[in-house]
Amino acid sequence: MVEKVHTLVIGGGQAGVATSAHLQKHGVPHLVLERDRIAERWRSWRWDSLVANGPAWHDRFPEAEFSDLDPDAFAPKEAVADYFVRFAKDRSLPIRTGVEVTKLEHQGDAYRAITSKGAIEAQNVVVATGPFQKPVIPTVITDPSITQLHSNSYRNPAALPEGAVLVVGAGSSGAQIAEELVRAGRKVFLSVGPHDRPPRRYRGQDFVWWLGRLGKWDMKAPTPGTEHITIAVSGAYGGHTMDFRRLAGLGVTLVGRAGAYRDGTLQIASDLQTNIANGDRNYLSVLDEADAYAKAHGLDLPEEPDARNLLPLPGCVTDPTRALDMQAEGIGTVIWATGFQLDFGWIDLDIFREDGRPRHQDGVTDLPGLYFMGLPWLSCRGSAFIWGAWKDAERLAGLIAARG
Repeated sequence: MVEKVHTLVIGGGQAGVATSAHLQKHGVPHLVLERDRIAERWRSWRWDSLVANGPAWHDRFPEAEFSDLDPDAFAPKEAVADYFVRFAKDRSLPIRTGVEVTKLEHQGDAYRAITSKGAIEAQNVVVATGPFQKPVIPTVITDPSITQLHSNSYRNPAALPEGAVLVVGAGSSGAQIAEELVRAGRKVFLSVGPHDRPPRRYRGQDFVWWLGRLGKWDMKAPTPGTEHITIAVSGAYGGHTMDFRRLAGLGVTLVGRAGAYRDGTLQIASDLQTNIANGDRNYLSVLDEADAYAKAHGLDLPEEPDARNLLPLPGCVTDPTRALDMQAEGIGTVIWATGFQLDFGWIDLDIFREDGRPRHQDGVTDLPGLYFMGLPWLSCRGSAFIWGAWKDAERLAGLIAARG
């Protein structure tokens, strides 16, 4: 027997929940399939102490606030997952959990999803599986005595083997993990590549507020060559600007990008000081734009000249390490905070570019009735965030409803 639905949504994270809510508003019959639990990535693919990178007033759907949480606080990961579960329950959204889609194909005039619980046919399909699909773990270090894991498998300092830790990647995940480890008394090395480094707060407002005022959330596409530039920002410990000089002051040894591994030694690129300087440049540019905006619009916000005072460069930056002898430094664990790749191997449709990304315009593909949700830069910079998914879902649900 083949189950038939009008619209099938694949994925029960923030994108799938938002899509379901808007389809419900339009009266579109639909079903959401989630292979695990609602918002499972927040529970099992995050470390124990993770909190949202934006304050609770911002990182949410417009129609529901976090319960029992100060709007300026940063929601713990379990609270974020519970938020989506509660949202879905309160609205009786048709989400079926524990069902994995193993293949999506076109059959006649409909799409057919082969699932772990049977086949489902639909006139419309929204792929809402998100950006966190296949962890990227470089095959650089070949020593079996060194424990290697991706940041999605890291839980807490006590769960790691004894010894020093090398964290590769200085975006939000890598920087926060490195800080947690050094605060726990571990010897930590942090490999810092190109990154943006916004202020956590400036002139009394969170940086997410400034990004909205400066129009940066609505940017339609990244600058060529910057698609993979990570953002070093943190809501941990009450939220603070992620300053690599400060991390060095806590005891983290900063190094450049990881290179080749040979005879127990990891080669290190000579780009550390450049990467730090470019991150500083990004930080100061945000302050400049905020100041200009405040002046142009007559905003009564307190000036903050001290925000421009940077700490001296630490010795690990001015006299950088060019090779890490793993055994001599006692490094027993490497954490790869190197991001994720998309994995749409289960979709048997001619809809992908050579790099594996789907061809679409703001989530709408050239195959009638097939849509994507929740991808970075789907329609704008804000698309991969909770409130951004809500806006994209509103638009796509309207298009689906108009199809009839």
